[in-house]
Amino acid sequence: MDEDIFPTKSVANPRSIRKFQQQIERIYYERDAARGLSGSYMWFVEEVGELARSFISGEAASRDEANEFADCLAWLSTLASIRGVDLEAAAWSKYEDGCPRCEHTPCDCAHREG
Repeated sequence: MDEDIFPTKSVANPRSIRKFQQQIERIYYERDAARGLSGSYMWFVEEVGELARSFISGEAASRDEANEFADCLAWLSTLASIRGVDLEAAAWSKYEDGCPRCEHTPCDCAHREG
């Protein structure tokens, strides 16, 4: 994969996942935390459904589809914040060395074929 699109954690990135999560917290955290994990999770699931519908009815890589991806990331960030999880740290911790099972990049696990 292109290193410019997927920088390693050693590369300073002013638009990091952590900064995005913090931005979502500034915009929505008070309301989302008051709604609670269950209510916020239901909103996340609804957004995933909208993303799925965009796969069926929309054009790939369209602005509408990109907005649905952004909405899913925003709600995932909200859930992580409510639970006290640094989404960026969690993602890098699990995937920095490649596939968590085989540790290869790209993954060459047999169960991922097909």
